Amino acid sequence: MTPPDSHPVREGLPPVARPDARLLILGSLPGEASLAAAQYYAHPRNAFWPIMAALTGEDLVARAYPERLAALVSHRVALWDVVGRARRRGSLDAHIKDASANPLAELIATLPRLEAVAFNGATAARLGQPLLPDGLAVYALPSTSPAHTLAFAAKLAAWRALAPHLD
Repeated sequence: MTPPDSHPVREGLPPVARPDARLLILGSLPGEASLAAAQYYAHPRNAFWPIMAALTGEDLVARAYPERLAALVSHRVALWDVVGRARRRGSLDAHIKDASANPLAELIATLPRLEAVAFNGATAARLGQPLLPDGLAVYALPSTSPAHTLAFAAKLAAWRALAPHLD
């Protein structure tokens, strides 16, 4: 049995959203690299920024983090995570214990133009779908994490389903 203190408490990042967001992308809980940098999808091998660059037509990868976020929200995309606080050793979703959900319904209530929610990975979808209100398009997408070994082209093909919700 693993001692509980080997799973330190991790707290997620605040949401990134403007009231005119049409699409909310939800991860599970930021990994170690993201928490250390206080940036969404900070691991250099995470495919999130390259995928969003392909979908938006903007060179997000070359930009500084604040500029990435500004470009993303200009396309009416919001970011957050399903889990707000949990115990976890390392970055793998499989190690998440004692998870407390973020108040997704509260955020969604502030986004009157929201059309769709996309889950970045199976854990986010499993934990987050029961928390969503009715009436939104929901996408359960392959994780952009480097731990999910699906080829980039296959991940991008799945994520292209979000194109109708991007400005």
